[in-house]
Amino acid sequence: MNKTILIIDDDDMLRKTLARGLRDNAFNVLTVSSAENGDEVLSRIKVDAIVLDRMMGGADGLTFLKNLRGRGINIPVIMLTAMTGAENAIDGLAGGANDYLAKPFQLRELVLRLNNIIKNDTVPDEKLPNGLMFTDEEFFITPQDGKTTPPRILPLSGEEKKLLRQLTTPVGNIAPAAPMVAKRLRNKLNVVLSGIDIITIRGRGYKLVHIRTDENYDGERK
Repeated sequence: MNKTILIIDDDDMLRKTLARGLRDNAFNVLTVSSAENGDEVLSRIKVDAIVLDRMMGGADGLTFLKNLRGRGINIPVIMLTAMTGAENAIDGLAGGANDYLAKPFQLRELVLRLNNIIKNDTVPDEKLPNGLMFTDEEFFITPQDGKTTPPRILPLSGEEKKLLRQLTTPVGNIAPAAPMVAKRLRNKLNVVLSGIDIITIRGRGYKLVHIRTDENYDGERK
């Protein structure tokens, strides 16, 4: 069944272009020009994801998103913005966005990110570990256990980031890597996240696993 996307953007040209492009990629698309109209649609129609502009007339996208999350509505949201930089991405993620895409962008990238957040929302086993998020080409550490601190970038080298991407797309992948790269990545994750580890799968590479004290690993930690 085709997924339904709600686009909320006050730029008429961009809204129409995105709607046409997403329909060409087999999405059902609804469009509105304001946050207020977005609320009206959501009160009547179930959607699978929202593409939300951050800067709009009336209620801005970030305020709309915070209100949405405050009401317990957890529909996946990709926030679009002309505002670049890590701090703006952090603001969007802290406000409840699942992903954050800076303008200008390619339609194909938006399609891939939509498919990703919808898949992660409907297939729990493929979600990133609790406390970890990837967006805007960076991994972020997000609040856990009800804490209100904003997300922060996880500082990784290029090799470490590449390995973590391979290990988490989806979680369960086995990826080859230099032992020192895997060791450095494991140490950084152990400092900021609980309940996960990187194990060695003999002759094949490394795997990200959830730690359970009542289970034995199927690999060897080195």
